[in-house]
Amino acid sequence: MANIVLGITGSIAAYKAADIASQLTKAGHQVTCVLTREALEFVTPLTLATLSRRPVVSDLFAEKEGWQPGHIQLADEADLLLIAPATANVLAALAHGFANDALTSIALATRAPVLIAPAMNGKMWQHPATVRNVETLKGWGVGFVEPAEGLLACGYEGVGRLAPVEEIVAAAQARLA
Repeated sequence: MANIVLGITGSIAAYKAADIASQLTKAGHQVTCVLTREALEFVTPLTLATLSRRPVVSDLFAEKEGWQPGHIQLADEADLLLIAPATANVLAALAHGFANDALTSIALATRAPVLIAPAMNGKMWQHPATVRNVETLKGWGVGFVEPAEGLLACGYEGVGRLAPVEEIVAAAQARLA
């Protein structure tokens, strides 16, 4: 059983993270969901806590009792950091070493493998800044489950949809192997 930190960011695709958490939990992994403030607009901690059977982290400063900061403990205990969905904003924060919330702090502190499944408007995905940020992260050994093509929530057609849940779960299992 692996310890997986599932980072969830503020994308309409955040609702699919519930299925990711459920499938990984059913596969025998311990999944701790970490939501950005923006993700809370799309999915509730109660849903994720129920499906993962674990407390959900959404606030860097809502630490549990004890001396060790919770985000550092999660970073240390993680066998995999999976961020799905990942927004352009979080990709930029990760590529530039920002640690302004629980998720980016965990990402900066962990030495576990990182796997990212982006989801955003196609123009944002193809913007030179995002392309550069992804290249930077890949250069550091971060794995990616590339976004799919199709109808986007914004009404555009093109690349940017979150990859199918089954593909993300399979990539996470492969990264752990």
